[in-house]
Amino acid sequence: MVRDRTIGWALLGSSALALLVSMPAAAQQAAAPQVSTEEASEPGGDIIVTGTRVVRDGYMAPTPTTVIGEAELNAKAPVNIADYVNQLPSLSGSVSPRAYTGAVSGGTIGINALNLRAIGSNRTLILLDGRRVAASTIAGLVDVNTIPQAMVKRVDIVTGGASANWGSDALSGVVNFVLDKDFTGIKGTVQGGVTDYGDDKNINLSLTAGTAFAGGRGHIQFSAEYAQNEGIDGIGDRKWYNGAKIISNPAYTATNGQPALIAAANVGFATATPGGIITSGPLRGTYFGEGGTPMQFNYGSVVSGNLMIGGDWRYADFGLSGDISPASTRQSYFGRVDYDLTDNVEIYAEASYNRATTSLLAFYQWGFGNVTIRPDNAFIPEALRSQVTGNFSMGSFYNDLGRTRATTRRSATRGVIGLRGDFDALGSNWTWDAYGQKTITRTYTDGRTSIMPRLAAATDSVYNDAGAIVCRSTLTDPTNGCVPFNIFGTGVNTQAARDYILGTTWARNRLTQEVFAATAQGEPFSTWAGPVSLALGVEHRREGVTGSNDPLSPARSYFVGNYLATTGKYNVTEGFVEAVVPLASEAPFAEKLDFNGAVRATNYSTSGFVTTWKAGLTWSPVSDITFRVTRSRDIRAPNLSELFQAGGAGTSAVADPFNGGALYTIVSISQGNPDLKPEKADTLGLGVVLQPSFIPGLAGSVDYYDIKIKDQIASIGSSAILEQCYQGLTAYCAGISRNAEGILTGIVNAPVNIASFHARGLDFEASYRRPMLGGNVSLRFLATRFLKSRTDNGITPATDLVGTNGTLVSARTSLPKWRYTGTATYAMDKFSLSLTARGFSAGYINSAFIECTSGCPTSTTANQTINDNSMPAAMYFDANITVKLMDGIETFLSVDNIANKDPYQMPYGPSIGANPISINPVLYDTMGRLFRAGVRFKL
Repeated sequence: MVRDRTIGWALLGSSALALLVSMPAAAQQAAAPQVSTEEASEPGGDIIVTGTRVVRDGYMAPTPTTVIGEAELNAKAPVNIADYVNQLPSLSGSVSPRAYTGAVSGGTIGINALNLRAIGSNRTLILLDGRRVAASTIAGLVDVNTIPQAMVKRVDIVTGGASANWGSDALSGVVNFVLDKDFTGIKGTVQGGVTDYGDDKNINLSLTAGTAFAGGRGHIQFSAEYAQNEGIDGIGDRKWYNGAKIISNPAYTATNGQPALIAAANVGFATATPGGIITSGPLRGTYFGEGGTPMQFNYGSVVSGNLMIGGDWRYADFGLSGDISPASTRQSYFGRVDYDLTDNVEIYAEASYNRATTSLLAFYQWGFGNVTIRPDNAFIPEALRSQVTGNFSMGSFYNDLGRTRATTRRSATRGVIGLRGDFDALGSNWTWDAYGQKTITRTYTDGRTSIMPRLAAATDSVYNDAGAIVCRSTLTDPTNGCVPFNIFGTGVNTQAARDYILGTTWARNRLTQEVFAATAQGEPFSTWAGPVSLALGVEHRREGVTGSNDPLSPARSYFVGNYLATTGKYNVTEGFVEAVVPLASEAPFAEKLDFNGAVRATNYSTSGFVTTWKAGLTWSPVSDITFRVTRSRDIRAPNLSELFQAGGAGTSAVADPFNGGALYTIVSISQGNPDLKPEKADTLGLGVVLQPSFIPGLAGSVDYYDIKIKDQIASIGSSAILEQCYQGLTAYCAGISRNAEGILTGIVNAPVNIASFHARGLDFEASYRRPMLGGNVSLRFLATRFLKSRTDNGITPATDLVGTNGTLVSARTSLPKWRYTGTATYAMDKFSLSLTARGFSAGYINSAFIECTSGCPTSTTANQTINDNSMPAAMYFDANITVKLMDGIETFLSVDNIANKDPYQMPYGPSIGANPISINPVLYDTMGRLFRAGVRFKL
């Protein structure tokens, strides 16, 4: 640690000395790395690459970088730019509105957060013109919705560790959104879309204007955008749902050779129905329908725990209660002005405001056979009352209370002011940039759900002395306002009863980020092989959060939500230096050989000093081929949630080993740990770039990556905490709470630097362009082969996620072996057509499962046996047609999932999850055929 600090500050000191001598402030940070299909064949000079801060052609960068150009963005015409970026093979497991429709307690509804390598969205650094974008949640997720999308001309994706270049969170890579800051004229888009089923109707309107002033010394521009989509209630008119779930095999024993788990379709719940079902006593199997009519439940062929196969599964299944696409609106305003104070100094300012609202109806509330009804309950149907001799248990989905309604509102206000310019010093021209940036993000999250103490009181209803039905609690407290609730049936409760039980759990957070940075770039001297490029700078950043919440959440009163206010702050000061040193040029052994190195010294107010570094080589033995290698040390510092979270609460169902594995619905409480230290990653990258001169227009690359993380911040989960306590590790027992009867009620879980992680894989990219039939044909192909993605916390069984197309824990950790996308485009002056194929390879429900139907080994916690662990591959075809109507005006039509391919049904279970619809929206297309059409103009 001391040695790292000494080396880091020594290198930083030499950088600062050079900075003082030449008086610069910041290198231009706009990025344009590995050239896109449209740019590949066009001549041009050096460009600045996101993978490095010094001027180098993209293919000469030691860190592989993929570019999405403006033409590709226009051809795809996405409702949200994140929808397109997430189709890149190197991204997997990103947070998106469709993937998190059930995550009410997590507060992530509506978020679009990118995830490189499936290592975590909080380990992917998001930049806007090379400047860090402020987080949209206390968990460090950056919502791409805050980007002024109408002004984006290019997206650069750096698929490698870049902490030494760009700072913390660039552990798996960087996504840099590059704006068109010099736009002059007026342009706009009017776009609308709808699915093949007539739902999720969406519109996107944008207008951008820019002009020079003061005789060309200044430039001003403004952009506004409005987007809206209606969402989809449930799955709409789609017919693919089949109730696929995983249940525990009731016939399994450790020695009979049967699988412990069964994946099957037509699975519903045996211990809950929309209007309630009796689960104990002589009336077991009596359920209550519309108007409270008692009927006999058909349990089906296999019953295991809360689940069953067949019978009345469809009636007793709430898998369709959640929306597959939330409704949302988004508004974005961006303005920029710059002015040349002198021929060498420019002042500039930017201001932006973004706001987004997302709403959805999530799941019905559940209670799996855990509601105790006393024999004097006033709502017991008279036809059954004589058969009731004591307390009995019921389960219900409480349909009369309706589905949980969740809403999030987010806004981000950002301002930047800075100076930049150039001057001559040390025999070369230097460019510099100094700026201050402040972002204020306000979030509001709520959930309309049950207040659990009120539900319990309202359900326990009796007759008073006057023969009226009242809450039992009212007999001793006549003014408590309790309104009786009838659990026996659907359509049997008053609005007054619903209003008494339902409440709104909410939280407000105000996140602030302040950044002050100065960087410079130049070529102070030369070696025998050419000029040495140098970039250096300093940065100070402050992050903080303050929050508030409703008065009932601290007592964990709600079924879901129970948001708590979080307050905390930290600051970080850092400096970096990066250099590209030519080692050979036009030599017998090398057409070109360059060394690229960077080091960053960082001091956190919470966790102290840390040094990150990168070293790389690019070697072109001939002009047609380039080899590149990088080695880096990267970090991710703990975010505000991991450090300071007061105790976020969610509802989950876990099996209690102290009570024979009985399943209980509990409150899982997540809280921060101020003693966390940064994660550290060692990254190796090896690659080769081919640009054969004998095939003009062809370029390609293959890159290997290896990422090892130590001190990874992780929470082991409620089930693991229970198991460790059960195994006698008493340190894990303190956060477990039970009621007076010993029934499990809650578990507290805090993150620790406990885990390690190892990821390996291969990236492939190729592009080709040539004239044909009076136009140009462009081909582009990208693919990623994931080789390893293994997390080990030393407690729960370590599992390699590669090959997991779905998972027992969460669909959001999916990672198929292959992901790919290929696009063919034919473009003429007035017409262009593109066809895209995208998809992934076949895999497993869970890579840790062992598939067998007979002769199975003993099932273990680490490797459970299952009858069918397969999940198929999928390929989708998209198309775009663009027609130029007249100069500056064009119309377009884009179609996604042309074949209207249905998603594969991913079984989940045996415990209930936050996204009960049996699909994996991270991988499989859940929308069906989607049309978008519109008009663009540029005048």
